[in-house]
Amino acid sequence: MKKKQSLLFLFLMVIGLILAACNQEESSGGSEQNTDSGDKDPLGKYEETVTFTQVLGHGQPEDPNTKQGVTPQTNGYVTKLKDMLNIDIQYDWTVPTEQFEQKFSLSIASGDLPDVMTVDMQQFERFKNQGILADLTDVYNDYASDEIKSYNEFDDGKTLELFKQDGQLLGIPSFEDPYMSAQFLWIRKDWLDHLGLDEPTSLEELEEVAQAFVDEDPDGNGQNDTYGIALNQELISWGFDARGLFYTMGAYPKAWINDGSGQLVPGETLPETKEALELMSNWYQTGIIDKEFGLKDIEQAIEDIVSGKVGITFGEWWYPNHPLNTSKDQNPEADWIPLELPTYQGEESKTLIPSLRLGHVVVVNKEFEHPEAAIKAINFYPEMSKPDYADEVSAENGYVYNWYQPKVYQPDDFMQAYEEVNQAIEEGVEEIDSTHSTSIDLFNEAQKYLDGDESAWGMYYSRVAPDGGWGVVERIRESGNVIYDEFAGGTTPTMVSKGSSLDKLTDETFVKIIMGTESIDAFDDYVKSWNSLGGEDITAEVNEWYQENQ
Repeated sequence: MKKKQSLLFLFLMVIGLILAACNQEESSGGSEQNTDSGDKDPLGKYEETVTFTQVLGHGQPEDPNTKQGVTPQTNGYVTKLKDMLNIDIQYDWTVPTEQFEQKFSLSIASGDLPDVMTVDMQQFERFKNQGILADLTDVYNDYASDEIKSYNEFDDGKTLELFKQDGQLLGIPSFEDPYMSAQFLWIRKDWLDHLGLDEPTSLEELEEVAQAFVDEDPDGNGQNDTYGIALNQELISWGFDARGLFYTMGAYPKAWINDGSGQLVPGETLPETKEALELMSNWYQTGIIDKEFGLKDIEQAIEDIVSGKVGITFGEWWYPNHPLNTSKDQNPEADWIPLELPTYQGEESKTLIPSLRLGHVVVVNKEFEHPEAAIKAINFYPEMSKPDYADEVSAENGYVYNWYQPKVYQPDDFMQAYEEVNQAIEEGVEEIDSTHSTSIDLFNEAQKYLDGDESAWGMYYSRVAPDGGWGVVERIRESGNVIYDEFAGGTTPTMVSKGSSLDKLTDETFVKIIMGTESIDAFDDYVKSWNSLGGEDITAEVNEWYQENQ
């Protein structure tokens, strides 16, 4: 009897051990996505090499001092990542930038996708709907560095929420401070002084100044060779265009504005846009706007600024770094200053800023077993920007920053640098107490300029000077005098099929109205055509997205 009991006891022990082993296997290996063991170190080195694949479209290294012969695979960042974290990036393919979209589209169509990808909003939405993206919720919470997490807290996590579905985080966004898009005026202060004019604070005063720049020889060369406000044929583009003038008058073409009832409306079809076009048509007739603007591209508009043909341009904070610095090189007397948008009809003007200024999104293929490796690789890039690595991380040593992925950028990069550098200047220190690479670089540039090196004016006056470009951005931020483009959903189906033709209709109609080949009444016909040719469907799609993502 005792022998039978012993055998039964041994049998039960064996069964228990088998069940325990099964339970342990389920808990450790049952998930499709495995992470490394031990503590969740954001920059922890793997004991065994973890490899992930990528694809890359690339141009030449941006730094002319880059080590000869370096390739994306031998990029210093890639080899350092292997050495430091034991993560090996392998490229399925690399192509020149201009060939990337076509090549990647073929990969998407064939389903031949790499482990880690850098995508735009439209591609993200497509992959999300296809269900091919890994859930990054846990690996982001466990492995993202405090630095990367702080990036996503810049807007209280608002942007990060856009890349979640049913509580799952499907992408890590790289986005910028939306106030980088703020529009204001750049004007030749030396021309104002020559003519005895004050800085304009209202649209009416701006018109008087601009007309004086046409009629009263502001450069004093005795020739009738100047005009008022720089424009190019792309009225809504990335620079030297009409956005700031539209915004001054409460018009926001090619943006989606909340109409106050919870609906988004297309700014290009609203009455305020018609009013702004009528004013620009009048300015064209009086010479404030160049008679040839409809034939000029952006580079030709820049040439007019540099050569001293025009004294006013609407634009953004970075203009001193290009092309206003070149204008000063050509004529050291050229004194460009920034002014906030003028008032209109006694009311403060509001610049448009985007609700999302997205660069790209890092996503992971759900078939990849180590999604945390992508998070670690993201952590790695800002780590390499710290002063501890300054002697090693250089173009001369083969580090090509514009080739490295995955990475995300700090959205408040310039805001932090502006504050830290100005504080250091006020304190009169010889070396800035900061580990922030942008702050260190800008402090050095500021010191050069303040010590008399005029070649550093562009960097100083765009990014550091309290009365310069970024100084105006911070004043606008403090006042909150902005209106948001509320749509951040990428492209809707009808935008894909009809958006280009609608943009062409908008651009051509607006230029014709300004140049007088169409009357202002053509705007009403344009609105009807815009709606009937797909705009009405796009508006419905945009509002469907808006209701789902408020």
